[in-house]
Amino acid sequence: MAASLSTTLLSNPLQPYRNTIQNSLHFPSTLLPIQNLNLPVGIKYPKNLLIFSPRTHTLTVASAVSGSADVESSLVGDDTKSLLDTVKVFDLKGNDVSISDIWKDRKAVVAFARHFGCLLCRKRADYLASKKDVMDAAGVTLVLIGPGSVDQANAFAEQTKFQGEIYADPTHSSYEAFKFVSGVSTIFTPKAGLKLIQSYMEGYRQDWKLSFEKDTVSRGGWQQGGIIVAGPGKSTISYIHKDKEAGDDPDIGDILKACCS
Repeated sequence: MAASLSTTLLSNPLQPYRNTIQNSLHFPSTLLPIQNLNLPVGIKYPKNLLIFSPRTHTLTVASAVSGSADVESSLVGDDTKSLLDTVKVFDLKGNDVSISDIWKDRKAVVAFARHFGCLLCRKRADYLASKKDVMDAAGVTLVLIGPGSVDQANAFAEQTKFQGEIYADPTHSSYEAFKFVSGVSTIFTPKAGLKLIQSYMEGYRQDWKLSFEKDTVSRGGWQQGGIIVAGPGKSTISYIHKDKEAGDDPDIGDILKACCS
């Protein structure tokens, strides 16, 4: 069922929280007006948006490392640092780079995308790039790493015009080192569905060609990423946010405080 569900989800960005989930995972058909739900404040929602009630869905969200400030402020463990010494990523020219060399001699904000075709990752790229002037003024480099091939990374760079550095991680080894979560239950959540709809309404679109390529399909498209602030120094990681679900962006103020204050 997972393979067929993956194919269905990649075919239409607005269906996962309606027909696909209802039919494949036996979600109730109850829809509630957005004003009746206990949703996060401070977000401008479409006036008549209807979504599935979180009180009636039966999908259980997998547990994940908290993204709260008290966890994010701690350093990663020695086992992660040891694994990072073995991780190789590739720049847009196909040159391999030891991942910790990216921040060895400088401070960097490093975003880990879900995959290069992901619409929510394109929004995250813009979200971070909107503060690139602040990072530049503080001497901080903006970096994005995606699980996939160098060709996919180049396609992402061309489509998004992302002004930071972009690297490909075809083996997903950096994601494994940081223990970023993955799984179908990190995609089908009320918050992820709302973020998907918001992003779509803002003009972001999935690149289905990249989403259907082997590097992405082999993992089902369920990989989540995160954001770190690292360097200078190979073992210096001063901030880490691990996405609990798709679209789980941390507060930009927390990132800037960690990298640029």
